[in-house]
Amino acid sequence: MLASPFPLQVLRDAKRNGARLAMISLYDAPTATLCCDAGVDIILVGDSLGNVILGHDNTIPVTVEDVVRHTGAVWRGVRASSRAQVPIIADLPFGAYATIESATQNGAALLRAGAHGLKLEGAGPAHLQAVEALLQMGAPVMGHIGFTPQSALRFGGVVQGKTARDAARLLHEAHALQAAGCCAIVLEAVPVEVAARITRELEIPTIGIGAGAGCDGQVLVWHDLTGLNPAPPFRFVKRYADAHALLSQAARDFAADVHAGAFPAAEHGWAMAESEREEWEQPNAELGTRSAESERKTSKLQSE
Repeated sequence: MLASPFPLQVLRDAKRNGARLAMISLYDAPTATLCCDAGVDIILVGDSLGNVILGHDNTIPVTVEDVVRHTGAVWRGVRASSRAQVPIIADLPFGAYATIESATQNGAALLRAGAHGLKLEGAGPAHLQAVEALLQMGAPVMGHIGFTPQSALRFGGVVQGKTARDAARLLHEAHALQAAGCCAIVLEAVPVEVAARITRELEIPTIGIGAGAGCDGQVLVWHDLTGLNPAPPFRFVKRYADAHALLSQAARDFAADVHAGAFPAAEHGWAMAESEREEWEQPNAELGTRSAESERKTSKLQSE
């Protein structure tokens, strides 16, 4: 199937029709193909790759080059699926949109890698300017408020908007991002009442992660929802499989077979036809004899 020239139309259609959106944060081609074929609506190449792929404690070490590389891989996976129109959103990582120049330069790199839109965290004046600059360049932007992992060092806790004052601030930020031109907003770790009101008031879809069922869509990290990550999950994660246990057993079985000499078996390799093997063995035997004799003569000459 050919890719749609307007892949992000799915966001507008979902909001208008009241359809729920399923978004997964993932980072490689095979998983992208699998999720597209499974019916996922949107793929996010999130900077969470720092935690679940690169082994960092947080998202701050993730670079633009990291996201570009994984976005390209995901794009190839989407193209190989039965639903090549599934849109890809790429995270602008920490420091990648500190200035308008860096935002547009890094955003362009991610679009060239295959992203159909960009996501950035925050709704301050500088963030809104970055959104507007990216839109002027032609890049759709998804906002992200509530708990924003790139700013985790300045937070006192995970859940944001628990007080009336903080809830009002989040509502204001959501409207500001919509006014700046965002095509959707991620609400992370926000009380369900706050997320539901933001969703009702906005004309663009909200995608929740730990923000309740009142959002227009939901997003989870692939490694969390499949159980690939063995660490205890966040409260907002629902595990749909225990992939860590399944794959660990596969690795144990492989190692055991190799150690016992049970793998590979005859069916895992190729054998020569008997006539070809006999023809091959005879010349090699003669060649080996001549080669040994030549080496003895060479050694004798060198010793004289």
